[in-house]
Amino acid sequence: MAKRTIVSEAINPLAEVIFGLILAGGQGRRMGGVDKAQLMLAGRPLIAHVTDRLAGQVARLAVSSNRAPAPFAPLPVLPDAPERLGEGPLAGILAGLDWAAREGADALICVPVDTPFVPRDLVAQLAGAGPAIARSFGRAHPSVGYWPISCQAALEQLFARGERRLRIAAAGAREVAFSADPDPFCNLNSPQDLAQAERALRPAS
Repeated sequence: MAKRTIVSEAINPLAEVIFGLILAGGQGRRMGGVDKAQLMLAGRPLIAHVTDRLAGQVARLAVSSNRAPAPFAPLPVLPDAPERLGEGPLAGILAGLDWAAREGADALICVPVDTPFVPRDLVAQLAGAGPAIARSFGRAHPSVGYWPISCQAALEQLFARGERRLRIAAAGAREVAFSADPDPFCNLNSPQDLAQAERALRPAS
């Protein structure tokens, strides 16, 4: 059995080893084709905001991306497997589950790189029996999910059948509601979204 290595004191309500994965494989078309992870928000790259909020909740943290790994250092970068290359976030989650299983983890938490307000108690809220996804303001967010390693085979079979939609992969998962202002799972998909996030992060006068 693979050795379990915990590198941080994670906020974890269960006796589990939970790894984290930041999904950073999008093309950022509505942002002009830029790498969203490196977009500046309040003077820092987007990925730094997400890393700060998630790193203390998980034992280890990695990035799902097919880009060059240097800009993501010191986080390890997990590219899609060759047979899944460029096939969307489900391919990234499978790469994350491959890594987590190989390293002896029990589960994987996934969040997109463009969610800078992801809750600091995300793991404590999502972890539990079976897979779970986040929900806020009446909307489910299948890209923000908790995936036990036991889900790996089923997701691989779904992918092999040609399914790529995360909402289908997460069908039947527990939905955990969050409520905060700003929306903890708002995606920054446009320059207007980025400007709104900047305003939300300004200190109150």
